[in-house]
Amino acid sequence: MIRDQIRQIVTKAVASAQSSGNLPQIEFPPVEIERPNQPDHGDYSSNFALLAASAIKKASGRKANPRQLAQSIVDNIPADEMVGSVELAGPGFINFRLNQGWLQQSVLSIIDQGACFGAIDRGKGQRWQVEYVSANPTGPLHYGGGRNAVLGDALANVLEAAGYDVQREFYVNDGGSQIQLFIESLYACYLQLCEKLDGAPVRNVEIPDGAYQGAYLHDYARLVREQVGDRLAHLEPAEAREALRDIGREIVVTDIRDELAAMGVTFDRWFSEKSLYDEGLVDRLLKELSEKGEVIKRDGAHWFLASKYPGNEKDEVVVRSSGAPTYFASDIAYHYDKFVRRRFDRVVNVWAVDHQGHVPRMGAIMRALDLDPERLTILLYNLVKLIREGQEVKMSKRSGDFLTVREVVEEVGPDAMRFMLLTTSPESGIEFDMSLAVQRKNENRVFYVQYGHARICSLLQRAADSGHRNPEALPEDASEVVNLLTDPAELALIRRMLEMEEQIELAVERLSPHNLTYYAEDLTKTFSVFYENCQVLHSDVPQPLARARLLLILAARTALSRVLSLMGMSAPQEM
Repeated sequence: MIRDQIRQIVTKAVASAQSSGNLPQIEFPPVEIERPNQPDHGDYSSNFALLAASAIKKASGRKANPRQLAQSIVDNIPADEMVGSVELAGPGFINFRLNQGWLQQSVLSIIDQGACFGAIDRGKGQRWQVEYVSANPTGPLHYGGGRNAVLGDALANVLEAAGYDVQREFYVNDGGSQIQLFIESLYACYLQLCEKLDGAPVRNVEIPDGAYQGAYLHDYARLVREQVGDRLAHLEPAEAREALRDIGREIVVTDIRDELAAMGVTFDRWFSEKSLYDEGLVDRLLKELSEKGEVIKRDGAHWFLASKYPGNEKDEVVVRSSGAPTYFASDIAYHYDKFVRRRFDRVVNVWAVDHQGHVPRMGAIMRALDLDPERLTILLYNLVKLIREGQEVKMSKRSGDFLTVREVVEEVGPDAMRFMLLTTSPESGIEFDMSLAVQRKNENRVFYVQYGHARICSLLQRAADSGHRNPEALPEDASEVVNLLTDPAELALIRRMLEMEEQIELAVERLSPHNLTYYAEDLTKTFSVFYENCQVLHSDVPQPLARARLLLILAARTALSRVLSLMGMSAPQEM
């Protein structure tokens, strides 16, 4: 990254100044490089001299002048093609301006990188897993789960762009009491459907307390009947429910998979909670933890002694007195599988904020399994409020049930949904205005950004139609041509595009890609300023300059397409 290169330049200058005796031989703090708050102060700035003065006073008791220290560093900065000028400012800041010729040549580098533009190697050699959505397979996804899907998917995108080897996983909660209740509800609905179609009672079945009753359940029952006819209606209830378990699970998982695919979300693996029980891993680990004194029997139940670990005030039940395991029991086995068996270096679980009470116990179980708790990050996201025409929307107009992800995608489109659900940091709530999301005006942030890309594509097409050389076939003199890009608006656009690496790194550092939505808008706005100030296809524009600007436009398309791709959105060529 540019910032890292400048950091290395300053670090070398400090070492050189120490070798020549201009700086004392003490241990200085790491060099920090930031972007100045005011563009007039350059492209990058370092406050190292101020920090060095404090270090000198601490080490020797001698007061040092930060500005003089900064001058000693500047005097030792080696020549670099990327750096245009270095200036002292204020009490000892060192400001860097990028070389104009280097900026101009960066246009060709952006084009050459294409869909990989902005990639960094921060995560090289590290295997990460992002687990997200992970809903119970008991029905379609609630619209609030859309934020989980978008956040996890975009995070995986930026992690891959940062060089990490990333696996995307959906944990299918098919081993607990909710799946059993769902199967009982589906069975009752299936019997009612068989009776209705066959015209005669099949079997009396009691609807369980708290049964699932959404309209979608009738759709699932019809799918069951299409697969097996009325065969299950003639089996004993226990046998029928057991046969229905795999059928019902597959129907719901397929429904969820299709729902997520409609918004561009896919997974590398769908991991079954039930499989942890089937292979005996849950029982094995609980036995091992009992032998280590981490799990004890009390009041007829089995308890994990979470309270012995930081942040936990109470112990957690892993097996109820009835003998039924809790979700926490399978969580233990699942994370053992992630870290010990599959050996992920880091795991990020994306959870809704209403699960925040479970976070400390996950750290406790990591310690109990002799794993570093820092390797597990629970990324909590806040709730989503849907707004339509100024009113909050909670229920589906179609079914009267909860509003699903599929219905929101059908109403506003996958790109609008993804963008709007990424506009704030995970810990902040979101008001998603569905009425605004479908309007074709600049106040609609999704439309503004995507229209910006479509306009770029239109300009390139108009250039081709008017006889201009195809900029995608880089001319032999491209390196000379781009040196004509000297207008402040042109250089500002290049600088904005070169922020891509830092935006990717920022998203990784925060484990939140919400900054990409603002960067996409800033990039679109900067392109608009360029286009307003710099003619491209006008007859008065000299051909070499027109070619240079077309190359700049092609680079802008590359950059804007890249950031849209990182957010999981399409880059339309026309709108």
